[in-house]
Amino acid sequence: QVQLVESGGGSVQAGASLRLSCAASGRSVSRYAMGWFRQAPGKEREFVARIMPIMPSYGRTYYAESVKGRFTLSRDSAENTVYLQMNSLKPEDTAVYYCAAAELWGHIDYWGQGTQVTVSS
Repeated sequence: QVQLVESGGGSVQAGASLRLSCAASGRSVSRYAMGWFRQAPGKEREFVARIMPIMPSYGRTYYAESVKGRFTLSRDSAENTVYLQMNSLKPEDTAVYYCAAAELWGHIDYWGQGTQVTVSS
């Protein structure tokens, strides 16, 4: 069993930066693809970014078009943590951000509880 705990959310002005963290416990997630989704009020949950395991996928990253070039996802296997660096935040980035872990991307095995990000104009 894996527990995911997000942190780092908050309220910022447009153009600011935030770094979200997702700390995993219970077992190593080094072999899991880790990702972030977000859900804005009245909208469905949407994919933001994912990072593949270092082995065998070299830690490849994938991003939604809406965040490409602004968000960077990284993982620290030693700390069993992934980080989502969010720069140039926009009001449309406002949402609850959820961390996810999947042995095979396409089926999420574990979800975090979510962390709120609010960006004001």
